[in-house]
Amino acid sequence: MADVTVELDDMNFAGDDKVVPFQVEGLDVRGRAVQVGPLLNAILQRHDYPPVVARLLAEALVLTALIGTSLKFSGKLTVQTKGDGPVDLLVADFTAPENMRAYARFDDERLAQATAAGQTSPEELLGTGILAFTIDQGVGMQPYQGIVPLDGSSLEENASVYFRQSEQLPTRVRLGVAEFFDRDSEGKPRRGWRAGGIIAQFLPQAPERLRTRDLHGGDGDESSFGEAEDDAWTEAVALIDTVDTDELTDPQVPVERLLFRLFHEQGVRVYEPQSIIDKCSCSREKIKGVLSGFSAEEIEDSQEDGVVSVSCEFCSTTYRYPVEELSA
Repeated sequence: MADVTVELDDMNFAGDDKVVPFQVEGLDVRGRAVQVGPLLNAILQRHDYPPVVARLLAEALVLTALIGTSLKFSGKLTVQTKGDGPVDLLVADFTAPENMRAYARFDDERLAQATAAGQTSPEELLGTGILAFTIDQGVGMQPYQGIVPLDGSSLEENASVYFRQSEQLPTRVRLGVAEFFDRDSEGKPRRGWRAGGIIAQFLPQAPERLRTRDLHGGDGDESSFGEAEDDAWTEAVALIDTVDTDELTDPQVPVERLLFRLFHEQGVRVYEPQSIIDKCSCSREKIKGVLSGFSAEEIEDSQEDGVVSVSCEFCSTTYRYPVEELSA
């Protein structure tokens, strides 16, 4: 990555839908930050999700963008939650070098009951279950999957646990989502969304400095829980935790300016941003390939007026196939 060594006021800020890598040499920290706007709205508006569901999916999308753009190979990262709450499934994936898509599944009746009861925190909506990270490097490579429990913590807290367990790297994740209202070209009110996030990891030169506190094992655990963490990482976490949702999502505070606010005393360096775009991986040919594995009886059961219709859950595109095309 090419260094960017210019004054803050002279920078061409990355803007929305671009992930900005950064490094804080004084604290041995590296990370990525992003704000998403048009990409997020394009995905959410296709499904007209209830606001509480839209917020959850926006968090999952930001988390996926922050992690996916760090991959050093051509492949796909999928981040998925599966729980027993009203929102039983969130899926977001990043396909290198820049394509993103996301989808949420929820129970209308249970969601209405939860909303009426004021039980709309992420933990209450997702319930207990799992948060899975799947990395697929392509043909001939075995996919890797890491799983952590959804245990009543926020999505950002569960993500931090994943990195600690899978990579043994102290990691802090911050996610924020904001709803706003404006007017479309015809002057009609329109709901819009913005989201942002930061992921920071502690990467000191000396390996022994990575020995931060273990997760506590419960009663009787006499491990190193409670011992002091490295001062540099403690300072970095304290600074990152001062960020609020407004700062993560405000278009007047681009990520470069936010990083400067946080780390200018320690010396923060940013690198070339990486674009992310709204693009689904479905296609007419791919879906036809799946349907080709159906038996004649299954095709007959699926057809209506001589046509088999399949809609992509991610992008809502509907593909239609005449039965004779599939039979051929």
